[in-house]
Amino acid sequence: MPHPFECHGIIPCRFASTRFPGKPLAPILGEPMFYHVYRRVMESGVFQSVTVATDDERIFAAAKDKNVPVVMTRNDHESGTDRILEAALTLNLPENAVVVNVQGDEPALNPAILAELIAPFNAPETQVTTPAAVISSDEAKSPDLVKVVFGRNMNALYFSRSRIPYDRDGSSPLYHGHIGLYAFRMKTLQQFVRLGKSRLEDIEKLEQLRLLESGIPIRMVVTTHRTVGVDRPGDVKKVEALLRDADK
Repeated sequence: MPHPFECHGIIPCRFASTRFPGKPLAPILGEPMFYHVYRRVMESGVFQSVTVATDDERIFAAAKDKNVPVVMTRNDHESGTDRILEAALTLNLPENAVVVNVQGDEPALNPAILAELIAPFNAPETQVTTPAAVISSDEAKSPDLVKVVFGRNMNALYFSRSRIPYDRDGSSPLYHGHIGLYAFRMKTLQQFVRLGKSRLEDIEKLEQLRLLESGIPIRMVVTTHRTVGVDRPGDVKKVEALLRDADK
């Protein structure tokens, strides 16, 4: 059933990366990484448009070569969400549109998670959504994996690199790991950028805390799908193995 709103996907792709320069162009099974992400997003079937947003001429040219819609953005954005807004404004997306930020380093993304992500926008009060998946207690110890706790209404209470909730009595609580995909109503995306960096965002280095500090609810979507991002060159082989298995 079609949704009563437009939905547009934007894939931010920067060339500069401390751990993996040129990551969006890294070859994976013979194709640049951003192209795998684009195809996965298109497979979801929920978008009116899907566009790469980059600040690098090499990525721009590679996208054009693959017939992937692409826009050029500034290279001085403080966050990926700032880049998403610039691209959305360049594309002249309508105010009632839902804009989905799909990270450019998720070539093995399961398209089903994108349909789950936008479903809550059928309720007019939904402003922002993001997914989470159940993780183990050992996984929750890693500061590289962001944890989230949420209320009965499924709105996020807090995100942290620390293990939350704290298991004081050894009750073995359920931990949820945050998955870095976001969907915004266009007007909320604009509000996010106008707010500027917040105190907790600066401490934890988690930009979603900017919304919570300003009282903007984030609706959590619990999914059974896990994502495997590419952070370092060594991750490429792991992702290639996953993609080969998925194609069998």
